[in-house]
Amino acid sequence: MSDSPPLLEMRGITKHFGSVTANAGIDLILAAGEIVGLLGENGAGKTTLMNILFGAYDADAGTIRIDGRPAAIHSSADALALGVGMVHQHYHLVPSHTVLENLMVGQHGSGWRLNQRRILRRMEEIRYGYGLYLDPSVLAGELTVGQQQRLEIIKALVRGARILILDEPTAALTPQEADGLFQAMAAMAENGMGVIFISHKLNEVRRITTRVVILRQGQVAATVANDAGTSRRQLAELMCGRTVTPPEKRPARLGKVLLTLENIHTANGTRQGLKGIDLSVHAGEIVGVAGVSGNGQKELADVVAGVLMPSGGRMVVASKVVAEPSPKTMQGLGIGRIPEDRMGTGLITTLPLASNLVLPRIRERRFSRFGFLKLGAIRQFAQNRIAQFGIKTAGSAVRAGTLSGGNLQKALLARELAWNPRVLLAAQPTRGLDVSAAGFVHEQFLNLRQQGSGVLVISEDLEELFLLSDRIAVMFEGRIMATLPIEEASVERIGLLMAGVREAA
Repeated sequence: MSDSPPLLEMRGITKHFGSVTANAGIDLILAAGEIVGLLGENGAGKTTLMNILFGAYDADAGTIRIDGRPAAIHSSADALALGVGMVHQHYHLVPSHTVLENLMVGQHGSGWRLNQRRILRRMEEIRYGYGLYLDPSVLAGELTVGQQQRLEIIKALVRGARILILDEPTAALTPQEADGLFQAMAAMAENGMGVIFISHKLNEVRRITTRVVILRQGQVAATVANDAGTSRRQLAELMCGRTVTPPEKRPARLGKVLLTLENIHTANGTRQGLKGIDLSVHAGEIVGVAGVSGNGQKELADVVAGVLMPSGGRMVVASKVVAEPSPKTMQGLGIGRIPEDRMGTGLITTLPLASNLVLPRIRERRFSRFGFLKLGAIRQFAQNRIAQFGIKTAGSAVRAGTLSGGNLQKALLARELAWNPRVLLAAQPTRGLDVSAAGFVHEQFLNLRQQGSGVLVISEDLEELFLLSDRIAVMFEGRIMATLPIEEASVERIGLLMAGVREAA
């Protein structure tokens, strides 16, 4: 065993936000050449801990050592100077600048001149050392989501990162892009770097990490070696503190077609237009829509929800042609909607939770009359839904914005399922949710399917789509490349279709 100190040593890290303890005496050790998985439910303290390491927060107590030496990290500049890099879920790039120009932001030069040659030379080293390459002359705004992430990783390496934090890095990648990322991570470890990998995808954690640290309620619940003795189920139980049972998916019992899209087009504008979309959803089935972000999924969801008017084609709901779709019309036809942006589009975070739970139906006589709200009926309805869906909140009068991500999603489900939708449209329904919260959402979808409704799930998480779907439609550049029965689908085939390889169909 080597006598050299760990690459990173965090001891007794504690952080309070008012009366809430986000981190309570956390220890985290990272050796050179190691990939450590960091797991935990939403609110377990993972992001806070990494923000302390990257200088976004100051710890209230505890110490950080890098290469055995005390490290004072009070800003991202301090972290970068000490060799700590972080790739966030939301990238920090300048779209109108080239790849090279983005890499040069914050770099020191000689006098008034920046050293482009040094950056280009380092890009070549990264290309051959880790298999990560981008054309330095391409605008960042023209890169795919996967390429943008690659640019963020290259940027961290150019700046000298020896410790790399990756926060949910595969959320918007094709399987092939994820494979490339894992190969790069393995090469980093071989070259003596240390990587901290944060993910809710337990199969990926099992695949790539050497050791796993699990946080629960701001503390280290367990540290386990990622070997044959550690299972996916064990990791899930350590995260949640209880047995986690996947929801049961029974054989499909297809009924009549509830939703049909025929040759749907949308005007391009500044977004990815739809180009002849044909899609159907039957009673008693879940149709999944796969694709890399930005390939028309948002536009598809907006058309079905009545938010975006098609420029061509026809939409039919329960045998009724929808001539002039609008949110109110689609709601009246039985289309429930869980939007991708739950805090921006789904809920009004400044309003009480009770108001949010009745908002789409506020004009119904049950909740108002002659312009006056029936506050007692609203409160009783909200309390019933909160209890039925296990929403963790201090009460129906609290602001919706105070709820965690998982509880916000439960609130959306509680609202939409209260009206027994014919078809439920769910866009990115478990993005950012932990295993327990995601399992609850999946169970609701499968229950709805069993009751004879149709569910349209748009997701960038292939594991989720394979778990839920009876058929998977794959989108690329505004088109559906193929729609495959789940029995004929494979991760490799779906991944190629997501990348635009039509021959896979």
